[in-house]
Amino acid sequence: MQTSALPDLAHTDTTPMHWLATAAAMAAVVAAAGLLQPDASASASTPHRTVAQHGASPALAPCGARAHTVAKQAPGDLDGDGRPETVAVVHCAAGSGTPPSGVYVLTQGNGAAPRIVATLVDPVQKMSVGDFAVRDGVVSATLLGYSSPSVPSCCPDEQEQVTWQWRNGAFVRSSRPQDPAGAGV
Repeated sequence: MQTSALPDLAHTDTTPMHWLATAAAMAAVVAAAGLLQPDASASASTPHRTVAQHGASPALAPCGARAHTVAKQAPGDLDGDGRPETVAVVHCAAGSGTPPSGVYVLTQGNGAAPRIVATLVDPVQKMSVGDFAVRDGVVSATLLGYSSPSVPSCCPDEQEQVTWQWRNGAFVRSSRPQDPAGAGV
C-alpha cells in the first residue's frame, strides 16, 4: 500500500451513509456557489495539472436558486493509498438544452463530512460530460462542447476524450480530440 502525499485525501468504506453524506455536502456547496461569482479574468481553458485543493471547496455548478443534479458518480482509489475517493459529474437542473457540467473529486476523512478536493472540469468551460468512468485510478470522460456561441445548447458539436490521473500531487489531464462523427482523430 502506497502512503498518500495527502493523508486526508482518502476515506474509508463506502456505505449508503457515505452516499447520503456526499449528496448533502454537494447540496451545501451548490447552495454556497449561488453566492459566488466567477473571476472575470479566469480563463475557460483547463490547465493540464489540477492540484488538489485543501481546506476550501471550489464552487460547483453556478445554479443560483435552481436545483443541481448529480448526473454521474463513481468511487475509485485515485491516489493509490488503498482507499477510494468519489468523482461526481454535477450540473444545474434544466428543463431543456444541455447545461454545463462540473466534474469534482470528493473525499471523506474518518468521521468528517465529505469535501471537494479537486475540480477536473469547471462549469464555466461550458462543457457537458458524455461517457464517464473511474477505473484503475484513472478518471475518463467524453467532454462535449461547442465550436461557436451560435451552436444551440441542445446540440454540442465538439467532443474530446480525456483522462485524469494522480501524479506527483496533482491530477494530470491528457486528451484526444474527436471528429464530429465520433471517430478518433
